[in-house]
Amino acid sequence: MAVEYTGSGDPRRSVELLWGTFDPPKRGPRPRLTLRQIATAGIELADASGIGALSMRQVAERLDVGTMSLYTYVPSKAELVDVMVDTAYGESADPVALADGWLAGLAEVARRNWTLLLRHPWMLQVSSTRPALGPNATAKYDNELRVLDGIGLTDVEMDTVLSAVIGYVEGSARRVVDAGEAERRTGMSDEQWWRGHAPVLDEVAMVGRFPLASRVGSAVGQMYGAAGDLPRVFQVGLDCLLTGIESYVRSRTGGRSGTR
Repeated sequence: MAVEYTGSGDPRRSVELLWGTFDPPKRGPRPRLTLRQIATAGIELADASGIGALSMRQVAERLDVGTMSLYTYVPSKAELVDVMVDTAYGESADPVALADGWLAGLAEVARRNWTLLLRHPWMLQVSSTRPALGPNATAKYDNELRVLDGIGLTDVEMDTVLSAVIGYVEGSARRVVDAGEAERRTGMSDEQWWRGHAPVLDEVAMVGRFPLASRVGSAVGQMYGAAGDLPRVFQVGLDCLLTGIESYVRSRTGGRSGTR
C-alpha cells in the first residue's frame, strides 16, 4: 500500500522545482545547498529506512542544516517526494537500444524498471497515479514509448502496453521487497521458516488431502529452499507477457509483429 503520493503538493512549486524555473531571491545569503543535494539526501534516507522514515527534519540533519533552513529550498515533504522520485527516474531515463527489435527493447525497459525498483524499494511505497511530471520522468516515458513507436499501435495502445509491462514489473519487484522485509523482521530465512512449518503441516495430512499442491510445493521447496525463486519467476512471467504482447501487436497489425 502506498505511503506517499506524488503530485500531492503545491503544483506550481513542484513544477518550478522539477523544471528549475524558480528564481531565488536576489538578496540575502547565497544558497548553500542545491536541489540535487537535497533530493540525494532524501533518497539515501529512504533507501536505508523506507519512505516512512522520511521527514524534513531527518533530511535537514543529514545535510547538517536547520529544518527551517531546508524549507527555504523545498516548501514541504510533498514537493520533496516529487523531486526524489524524478531524481531516481533519471537513473533509467537513457534511450533504449533498438538494434535487436522492439520486443527486445521492451524487455530491456522491463529489466531497467526492475533494477531501479530493487535499488530504491521505497519507490514502491509512492503512488504515481497522479504523477509529478518532471524532466526525468518525462524523458523516461518518452524513451520507453519510442520502443513501441512505429510498430502499428495507436498512441493509446502504446501507452496501454507500456503500462501493462510497468505494472507487471512493479508487482514482481514488490514480492521481492516483501520477502526481504519478512526475513528482516522475523530474523528467519525462507528456508528456516519452511523447515519450522513443515512438521506442523505434516500433522494435518496435507499430502493426502491435497496431493497435487503437496507434490509441486515439495518440488519447489527442494529446488530453491523457499516458496520459489522470485527473480526466475519474474523472468518467466516477463517472457510470457512479452509473448502475449507480441500476439496482441500481430492482431492489431494484420498478422505482422510490428515494422521494426
